[in-house]
Amino acid sequence: MSHGPSPRLAESPQLSKGSLLTILGSPSPERMGPADSLPPTPPSGTPSPGPPPSLPLPPAPTLLADGDWESREELRLRELEEARARAAQMEKTMRWWSDCTANWREKWSKVRAERNRAREEVRQLRQRLDALTKELAGARRERQEAQGECEARGRELARLRGAGGPTDRTPEGPETEPEREQEPVRDVGSERPQGSQELELVESLLKSRPEEPEGCWEARSVGAGAPRSSSGRQERSRLPWEDAATLEEDTSKLTALRLRLDESQKVLLKEREDKMALSRNIEKLEGELSQWKIKYEELSKTKQEMLKQLSILKEAHQDELGRMSEDLEDELGARSSMDRKMAELRGEMERLQAENAAEWGRRERLETEKLGLERENKKLRAQLGDLEEALARRRRQTASALDCDLRASQAALFEKNKELADLKHVHGKLKKQFQEKVAELAHANRRVEQHEAEVKKLRLRVEELKKELAQAEDELDEAHNQARKLQRSLDEQTEQSENLQVQLEHVQSRWAPAAALRKRPPSPAAETGQRCFQPREASRSGFVLQAGPRGEDREGSDLDTLGPESCPLQAGTARPGNQGRGNHQSLRSKRRGESLGEPGWGGPS
Repeated sequence: MSHGPSPRLAESPQLSKGSLLTILGSPSPERMGPADSLPPTPPSGTPSPGPPPSLPLPPAPTLLADGDWESREELRLRELEEARARAAQMEKTMRWWSDCTANWREKWSKVRAERNRAREEVRQLRQRLDALTKELAGARRERQEAQGECEARGRELARLRGAGGPTDRTPEGPETEPEREQEPVRDVGSERPQGSQELELVESLLKSRPEEPEGCWEARSVGAGAPRSSSGRQERSRLPWEDAATLEEDTSKLTALRLRLDESQKVLLKEREDKMALSRNIEKLEGELSQWKIKYEELSKTKQEMLKQLSILKEAHQDELGRMSEDLEDELGARSSMDRKMAELRGEMERLQAENAAEWGRRERLETEKLGLERENKKLRAQLGDLEEALARRRRQTASALDCDLRASQAALFEKNKELADLKHVHGKLKKQFQEKVAELAHANRRVEQHEAEVKKLRLRVEELKKELAQAEDELDEAHNQARKLQRSLDEQTEQSENLQVQLEHVQSRWAPAAALRKRPPSPAAETGQRCFQPREASRSGFVLQAGPRGEDREGSDLDTLGPESCPLQAGTARPGNQGRGNHQSLRSKRRGESLGEPGWGGPS
C-alpha cells in the first residue's frame, strides 16, 4: 500500500532541500544520490529547468511492483509542487505587505513634511503677529505721548490765558475761566479729536478777549465826557497803551495757538493713518491665521483617518500572522506524523538509492547530450539573429517613413493620454479648491455683513462729527468777525492818535515865540506856562508822556495848574507805538537843553 504524506505538508511555506533532507533523515547532498537533490520549481507552477522527472525504472521483482513505484513518485512530486506553490504565494503576500508598508511610509513622510511646513508657517505668522503687536503697542504709546503733550499744551494755553486776563474783571470771570480751562484738559483723552479741543480753546479765548477792549473804550468815553479831573486825564493817557499791549499779546497768542492747532491736526491725521494701516494689517493677519488654523484642522483630521486605517491594517496583519502561526503549528504536528512515516520509508529509500544512482548516470549522459544540442541551438539562434538583423535593416530602409509616422502617432497618443490624466488630476484639485473657496466665500460674506453694520454705525458717527465740525466752524467764523471788528476799532484809534500827533506838532511849532517871551518880565500866564513845560531841576529829567504811576503823579500835578488855553497838551495824548516814543525822547532832549541854560528857552544866560 502507498503511504502518502499528510495534505498539510502542502500548506507549509518554502520547504527547502535541507528541510526535506532533515525530515527524511537522509545523508548530506554530497553522499546522497541525484534523486534526492531536486531543484525547486518556480512560483508559477511551471516545471523547473532542472533535470526531468525520472524515467520508468525496470521492474524489480523482488522489491515493489512497477505501478506502486510510479504512483509514489507522482504523489511525492505533486506534494512538492504544492508546497512550492504555497511558498510562492506566501512570498507574494509578504511582498504585497512590504509594498503596502512602503506606500504608507511614503504617505506618512509626505504628511509629516506638510505638517512641518504648516508648523513653520504658523510659527512665522506668530512671529509676524508678535512684531505687529509690538508695533501697535509702540504706536499706542506714541499716541499716549502725543495726547500727553497736547494736554500739556492745553494746560500751558490755559495758564497763558489766565495770566493774560485783566485784573479788574468781575468776580464771575475768574469762576468761569477755570471751567473753560478744565474742559479741554478733561477732554484730552476722550473720543473727541484734538483739533476740536484746540478750536474750543481759541473760541473761548476770543470770547473772553473782545469784552476787554469794549469795556476799556466805554471807560474812556465816560472819562472824556466827565469833567476835567485828574483821574479822567490819567485814564485817557493810560488806556491806549494798555489796549495796544493787550492786542499785541492777543495776536501773538492767536498765531501761536493756530500754529499749535495745525501741528496737532497734522499729528492726529498721521496717527489716524498709522492706526488704520495697523488695523488693516491685523485684520489681514487674523484672516491668514484663521485659514492656517482651518488647514491645520484638516491635516489633523486626515492624520486621524490615516491612523485609523493604519490601525485597521495592523489588526488585519496581526490576524493574518495569527492564522499563519496556527497553520505552522498544524504543520508541525503533521511533520511529527510525517517523521514516523518517513522512518518507515527510510529503509525503502536506501534500497532505491542504488537504482537512483544508475538512473542519474543515465541522466548525466543525457544532460551532456542536451548541452551539446543547446550549444548547437545557440549557434543556430545567433545565425538566425544575424539574419533577422539583416532583414530588419532592409525593412527599416524600406519602411522608415512608416515607422516614423507610427512612432510620432504613438508619441502623440501617449502625450494626449498623459495630458488627459494630468487634466483629470488638475480637475480634482480644482474641485477641492472650489469647495474650499465656496466655504471661504460664505465666511467672507458673513464678515462683510458684519462690516456693513459697522460701516453704518461709523457713517452715523461721521455725520454727527460733521455736524459738530460745522458748528465749530460757525463759531470760528464769529470769532474771526469779532477779530475784524477789533482791527477796525484799532485802525480808528490809530487815526485818532495820528491826529493828536499832528496837534502836538502844532503845539511844538508854537513853542518858539514862547521862548522869545521869556526874555521879557514874566507875566502870570508865562509863569504858569513855564511850570507846565519846564522840568524840575532837581530831577534833571525830561517831560515823559507815557502811561505809568510815577509819570502820572509827577506831571499830573503840573498839568492841573494849567488850563486848556495855556497848556494845549490836555487836548490829546501821545501816539502809541515807536513813533510816539521817539517824539517823547525828542521832547526830553529839548527839556534837558533848556535846563542846562541853552538860549531861547529862558534859562540862565
